[in-house]
Amino acid sequence: MNQSSQKNGIILVALAYVFWGFLPIYWKLADRVSAGEILAHRIIWSFVFMALLVTVTVKWRPFITECKAIIHDKRKLLGITCASIVISLNWLTYIWAVNANHVIQASLGYYINPLVSVLLGIIFLKESLTRRQILSVVLAAAGVIYLTISYGVFPWISLVLAITFGLYGLLKKTVDISAMFGLTVETLVVTPIALIYLAFLPVQAFHFHSLFTGTNMLLMGAGVATAIPLLLFAAGTKTIPLSLVGFLQYIAPTIMLLLGVFLYDEPFTVAHMIAFSLIWFALIVYLASIYRPKKQSMQEH
Repeated sequence: MNQSSQKNGIILVALAYVFWGFLPIYWKLADRVSAGEILAHRIIWSFVFMALLVTVTVKWRPFITECKAIIHDKRKLLGITCASIVISLNWLTYIWAVNANHVIQASLGYYINPLVSVLLGIIFLKESLTRRQILSVVLAAAGVIYLTISYGVFPWISLVLAITFGLYGLLKKTVDISAMFGLTVETLVVTPIALIYLAFLPVQAFHFHSLFTGTNMLLMGAGVATAIPLLLFAAGTKTIPLSLVGFLQYIAPTIMLLLGVFLYDEPFTVAHMIAFSLIWFALIVYLASIYRPKKQSMQEH
């Protein structure tokens, strides 16, 4: 693979993570709208945007073929349905956390996520851990426990975000589908639920009679804000090693953390500092275990 395509891949993936990192600012602009209503619109307009994209790229025929294959494969159908529900729960928690001034807890969740994925791999895929990976999981757990005891608040937002995103990644392994078709199908599955939710909502922030209001534009734009970084990520990861993606993924929670502390003035106490330090150290240990697997196995034998 040539250096130019790898460089482009790095730029695309980094842009995706920068986009995700600054996403709290977008949700804050819509904080007058309930998290449930924002989520419903995010799902619906994501589907609309992806359907338009499939149309523009003239891929309806392969998309329909893919949908038929999923319908006839019960395992795939169950996997993508569960993935749709899990990622919706992740989105709902994230939107609520941002608009309830818990951006720092949200960032902590995405720092913890890779280590949760390791545990899920052990439980569901029977993967084994090296000594360094065991140490990284123990350190991360110590950070969460310390924050709970010292700060007096169980970081449930962080854990829900980490676990749901970890489960989403695990479920995606069961369904081999492109990023474009994947997001289209996932949003298609939960769009009827989102429409029913909005239909029974007594008061709505979205008004069809005055379509181009600021709130309406923000809610419709949620689809684009969801799809663009995912498509950038999908395009970029094709040309760079997965281990490099592992390093780049910490761009997003780092930006979130900085936004929470410096832009939204959320409290960052000594307890937070110690907990985050333990988790950062855990991530360094974990990344070292990925980057030096051969040397590690030689030492153990």
